[in-house]
Amino acid sequence: MEGKQTIMRRSALAAVAALGSASLLLAGCTKADDNKDGGSTPKAAGANAATTGVVNASDKKGGTVVYEMSDVPDSFDPGNTYYAYMYNFSRLYARPLMTFEPAPGSKGNTLVPDLAASKGVPSDGGKTWTYKLRAGLKYQDGTPITSKDVKYAVERSNFARDVLSLGPNYFQQFMQDGDKYKGPYKDKDPKGLSSIETPDDTTIVFHLNRPFQEFDYLVSAPQTAPVPQSKDDGVDYVKHIVSSGSYQFQSYEEGKQVVLVRNKNWDPKTDPLRKQYPDKIVVKLKVNQETIDQDLQSGDATVDLAGTGVQASTQAKLLTQADGKAATDNTYAGRLVYMAINTKAKPFDNVACRKAVEYAIDKVSVQTAEGGPIRGEVASTVLPPDITGYQKADVYASAGSHGDVAKAKDQLKACGKGPITTNISARSDRQQEVDAATAIINSLKKVGINASLKQYPQGKYFTDYAGVPKFTEQQNIGLIMMQWGADWPSGYGFLQQILNGKAISQSGNTNLSQYDNSKVNDTLAQAIAEPDVAKRNALYAQIDQQAMDDAVLVPLTYFKVLLYRSPWATNVVSTAAFSGQYDYLNLGTTKK
Repeated sequence: MEGKQTIMRRSALAAVAALGSASLLLAGCTKADDNKDGGSTPKAAGANAATTGVVNASDKKGGTVVYEMSDVPDSFDPGNTYYAYMYNFSRLYARPLMTFEPAPGSKGNTLVPDLAASKGVPSDGGKTWTYKLRAGLKYQDGTPITSKDVKYAVERSNFARDVLSLGPNYFQQFMQDGDKYKGPYKDKDPKGLSSIETPDDTTIVFHLNRPFQEFDYLVSAPQTAPVPQSKDDGVDYVKHIVSSGSYQFQSYEEGKQVVLVRNKNWDPKTDPLRKQYPDKIVVKLKVNQETIDQDLQSGDATVDLAGTGVQASTQAKLLTQADGKAATDNTYAGRLVYMAINTKAKPFDNVACRKAVEYAIDKVSVQTAEGGPIRGEVASTVLPPDITGYQKADVYASAGSHGDVAKAKDQLKACGKGPITTNISARSDRQQEVDAATAIINSLKKVGINASLKQYPQGKYFTDYAGVPKFTEQQNIGLIMMQWGADWPSGYGFLQQILNGKAISQSGNTNLSQYDNSKVNDTLAQAIAEPDVAKRNALYAQIDQQAMDDAVLVPLTYFKVLLYRSPWATNVVSTAAFSGQYDYLNLGTTKK
């Protein structure tokens, strides 16, 4: 998933309600002009204003918040998604056990209870975690939400990978007997997975197969948002999701548009975080990216759902105008732009051939293709600087980061290969990713590696193409463009799904290198069991070093995002919890 930053300790329960209500009253916030009728453009608050405070803070209700996106999400199903923007957006209708405080910058990394009444209570050295649900929770139809619904949500999202393959599989890896459970669609026992207990309707207990010191972060994933088993029909559940949040689906047109309206059975007494400001939320899909940029500036759209930033042409226009720059937020996003090297694709099963790729790439040309320094700094490690465990290093250093042709050719000789022919994949609707891949192709050609570009849509990138090992083998895809951020703000939350051999899956795979190093796997397990944070971070740095020594991916840039902040949007904060995106939980609008 896309990133988060530093580990932050959980707030005491007594402070949670205060945080929830005070998040829109932070010092330095700007106030919305509620007298605006939307006929003229309101004055922008200033560059990077949403990274340090709440812009246009307002408690006014009404209007329609409009999201636009150039493609389609992997899924609106909270148990079948793995993009940061969907983790962010899904909280409007799906409440996980824990979530992140809607606050600006690194304050957004503060983990707070959501469906749960308080943080998890660990026992047995961190192998058992117990949560109590808040009282009075209801679905959109007024029926009570129970702990059994949370248990079922975890079972369907993690143990039916042949049906729902898009999310991470942490629970499958860490629950007792998780490797034996067949999932709710095949399991005939109504008790389900025995290692998740629900002794009563408000208590859920997770029994793990090993200590997991960051489990509170794990249950912040939308996979713990409750799903009533009687309403679930697998992959088609996305067409009629039952809301546990402040909004519910009014309509769902696959690949076209989604409309959410207020959930009348949502009770603010059970929810200190959500405020239910707009009357309606509309998501328009498959909108041209340049059109999105224009719509944001005109007020026809409130936010770009994907949150990847404006196009290069729009960026240039905004940054050369004082008023335009004042409406932008540019921040690190806890993400790495990189190219995975497929260790199962010959000749890249040979480490020397992989090192040839490492040395060959002119990273400055890639940075330029992505939009320049404002879109990211040249990278040399797996962990970005704003993730705990990062240590500065450059195993494949070259003058000015322009690549080293001589060393690349030496590695090709050591590999015993002459000219190499391969393919490189990129997401077709991410032009900067395509441009970066093109720059890489030009670098590789200089050393005798001939790569051809293969483009695939982002909505199917992991289910049908780059995330399907058999497909990459059939198509000779040795190099795979990727952007990654932490599932939660720690080295483990960043590294686990892209470097652990146990994370490799046959569809929806995110370990695109298919890297399976026992030393790395064991060190990850050692790290997550280590209660001492400093020791844990040192282990994360060791894993980073090992992956670079093995040349399984090429770090390209530490991603920065340049977002355009609609002056009609209210309660705008750029949060580290969701890769610098705007927090979608309480966005409103003054546009009539």
